Amino acid sequence: MKRAISFILVVLVTAGVMAFTSPGLLNNIRLGLDLKGGFEILYEAEPLEAGQEVTRESLTQTAKSLEQRANALGTSEPEVTTEGSNRIRLKLAGVTDETEVRSKMKEPAVLTFRSAQDGDEPGEYSKIELRGNEFVENGASVVFGSLNEPMVDIQVKDKEKFAEITERLQGQELAIYLDDELLSAPIVQQVLTDGKAQITGSYTREEANQLRDTINLGALPLKLTEKYSQSVGASLGQLSLEQTIKAGIVASVFILIFMIALYRIPGIVASFCLIVHTWLVLLIFYWGDFVLTLPGIAAFILGIGMAVDANIITYERIKEELRSGKSVMSAVKSGERISFRTVMDSNVTTIIAAGVMFWLGTGAVRGFAIVLIIDIVTSILTNIFFSRFLLNLLVKAKLIKKPSYFGVKESEIRAL
Repeated sequence: MKRAISFILVVLVTAGVMAFTSPGLLNNIRLGLDLKGGFEILYEAEPLEAGQEVTRESLTQTAKSLEQRANALGTSEPEVTTEGSNRIRLKLAGVTDETEVRSKMKEPAVLTFRSAQDGDEPGEYSKIELRGNEFVENGASVVFGSLNEPMVDIQVKDKEKFAEITERLQGQELAIYLDDELLSAPIVQQVLTDGKAQITGSYTREEANQLRDTINLGALPLKLTEKYSQSVGASLGQLSLEQTIKAGIVASVFILIFMIALYRIPGIVASFCLIVHTWLVLLIFYWGDFVLTLPGIAAFILGIGMAVDANIITYERIKEELRSGKSVMSAVKSGERISFRTVMDSNVTTIIAAGVMFWLGTGAVRGFAIVLIIDIVTSILTNIFFSRFLLNLLVKAKLIKKPSYFGVKESEIRAL
């Protein structure tokens, strides 16, 4: 009786919370450029110092810097593209303060080398020793040591100043910052009098390449001048968005009917957990202030498909155990145990693939990857652990006593 009451309370409380919060979640989720439109700015780039030129490398790195500022975690999916030899186009979804965007985006990326001074906390470096424009343009390069470890060679313009800094900070850290983000904090190993240095550390090849590009970008920071800005309309369109939502609802209803028809009582539990899974993903989108785009919707649907697969694998295994003549309790325990590894392997494999996409991708690719990771993690919580928790409450409360409650006919049960 206690387990039956617990089941009813858990279901009622969960359903009540979802019903109460869902309207607010749906109304407050931010939509991307392709769904809602946004704000577009076209910049013209020029060097900060006279006599310098805008190179393809500096323009590309400046565009990457803009994207990183607009999208630190890949949840906003800005569109940043270079045009011609000196222009960058930026598109942002769900912009509420265009003035703030303009102010933040057009500032040049500031590279500084800093040291700690009195009063700084551990790991804090507030004294600026060198600025990006004090380095030789495109003077940073990646080299490899005797053990094939990547290192970054750098070169400064003022040899005497660099010698004084390295002598004063010998044995101490000289931290590298882009804007206010700490990139690395190598230790000064010796006094350097020729204006050249080598940054070593536990870098991967990609990290060393990124550090090289950052230093070269800081050596030639570009000033961005806004040429024009405008509002951007949704490429999908409101009508298409409404049709997409309707199609998703119809497909979801058919899936729920299929699950209930094939698996009876467990199918009802699975359907409820799928609804919880959808609500939880929307809640995470709201809390994380994520932007929902077409790639995100695609990842969302893929995650729901994997959640349905997880339930089908588990319940088919339970049905097989029931057909072999086991009791309901024994079949549920055995079926869940045997199917758990298969379900988890498929989910973990997909998370690894999505993680690689997030690591290597940009913009929409990272957005797709992070939504897929969130979707799968919530699926594991709801459609594996929560679903099994509810099903076990029903079985232990003896509310599910017959194999027919799982969609298994008596004629299908083989004698032991």
